[in-house]
Amino acid sequence: MSEQKNSVLIIDDELENIKALRFILGKDYTVYAERVSKNAPDTVKRLLPDIVLLDVIMPDIDGFEIIGHLKAEKTTKDIPVIFVTGRTDSDDEVKGFSLGAVDYINKPFSAPVVKMRIAHQMRIINQMREIQNLSATDTLTGIGNRRFFNTLINQEWEGAKRQQAYICFILFDIDNFKIFNDTYGHISGDKALKAVSEVITSSLTRATDKAARWGGEEFAIVLPNTPLDGAWRVAENIREAIEKMEIRLDDGNVVGVTVSGGIRCIIPDRAGEYSLEDMFTDADEAMYKAKRSGKNRVCVAE
Repeated sequence: MSEQKNSVLIIDDELENIKALRFILGKDYTVYAERVSKNAPDTVKRLLPDIVLLDVIMPDIDGFEIIGHLKAEKTTKDIPVIFVTGRTDSDDEVKGFSLGAVDYINKPFSAPVVKMRIAHQMRIINQMREIQNLSATDTLTGIGNRRFFNTLINQEWEGAKRQQAYICFILFDIDNFKIFNDTYGHISGDKALKAVSEVITSSLTRATDKAARWGGEEFAIVLPNTPLDGAWRVAENIREAIEKMEIRLDDGNVVGVTVSGGIRCIIPDRAGEYSLEDMFTDADEAMYKAKRSGKNRVCVAE
């Protein structure tokens, strides 16, 4: 019995583009196509492909609107979307990434480039599935645990080293959590941990961005291919969302928590003079700097 192929859904109104991509990818993947842009979100929900190749310019609704629909749906929000475009406008590229796209493929198609970029995303998808088969979930919050995160970030670190790309690590700690537990009880503390984890995971729009419970009241995030300004925006959005969050206790009271965060972004050197453990240490020190500076803030490692 042959192993089931990974699948790709092409969303493009131009038949010639679909034919070209089928020719390039058809031997390695199961390839689907959708030419009617207004039907695209429903087609993705029905097929649940491993990757969506999405044309930017289409009638009815464009690619930017379609990805918005996909990211708003629980069943499709984690499917990687790669935009396909003939444009060279960097503003479009920035917009696409901000909406959650993981990559861009330019027209006219270069078969080796298309194959390489699809294969890279498929490796990530298949690795994630292998990881999920491990005992990788934190039983309280439902997100990845430390074991899951260590496996994932080691893979991302090696990938960033090979590609000489940025990798960012964010560490969050709930402020005054011992006092919170002593005041409201451990059941309420568990509610706070669940609520914080939900805010963090819902704030990550790219399929490649992952979070885990690092331990106790600490949460870790890895952002591959992300420079510092992008990581800062993600961290600040999370911090602000947690600050506004309301936690309803069993007695009817509504309480809140805040978090302090530390960020470390780097392009790993191939010589290995700076290690993954160094990145953890630097982010941890930045997080404690945020604590010392008054809490409920994010600091960047020196």
